[in-house]
Amino acid sequence: MKLSGNKILITGGASGIGFALAERFINKGNAVIVCGRRKDVLDEAAAKLPGLITIQADLSGPEGREELYRKVQMDHKDTNVLINNAGIQQWMKVSDENFIQRAKDELAINVEAPVHLTHMFLDHEPLSVVMNVTSGLAFSPLAKTPVYCGTKAFLHSFTQSLRHILRERNIEVIELIPPALNTDLGGKGLHDFAPPVSGFIESVFEQLAAGKNEITYQFSEVMLNSGPEERKAAFEKMNQL
Repeated sequence: MKLSGNKILITGGASGIGFALAERFINKGNAVIVCGRRKDVLDEAAAKLPGLITIQADLSGPEGREELYRKVQMDHKDTNVLINNAGIQQWMKVSDENFIQRAKDELAINVEAPVHLTHMFLDHEPLSVVMNVTSGLAFSPLAKTPVYCGTKAFLHSFTQSLRHILRERNIEVIELIPPALNTDLGGKGLHDFAPPVSGFIESVFEQLAAGKNEITYQFSEVMLNSGPEERKAAFEKMNQL
């Protein structure tokens, strides 16, 4: 992936990893669009990062995704990079009364949205890169977030297939596989123990510059390269905490 001169759409890009990516890409001479549900969060992101383009969009249903695609087609035809970053993480038990609805919400954002957006953007002629943000939890799940981990395992598998399918079209498919980072994913304070996003972003751009298409960091690097016994041990350790 070339690191400058792109026009990049980042879903869920107003905070967390998405915003950190947007900031670094803008600093490297790219135009960046971020989308999100909440106008106040988008406005705050735009105030922090001059030049950031924002689109309010709800990706939980097909209508919102289709409207986002139409806006990009109409106003940002030169967009050539799609980063499927939007995601929600629900800490819950299968026995919870509201489990099914919360699971559906998670599946809609974490699975249906990236699959649907990717499908639509394959008709967008300038597209040259699709980047999907998965998780180290795709390989060794945290039982407190059972559906989230399953969605990331799905997206990891989908990304591998997509890379193979799109090779003949010369569309690069990149997977970002972060570990737990100090963001508000899942709720404020839940990830205060984790390393800062800044170190991950530094590593991401080093690996992109090196031409890698599976981007890992710390725990996720270990998990990607681990065998069954290592993953089993990681699962037991995480779920005893």
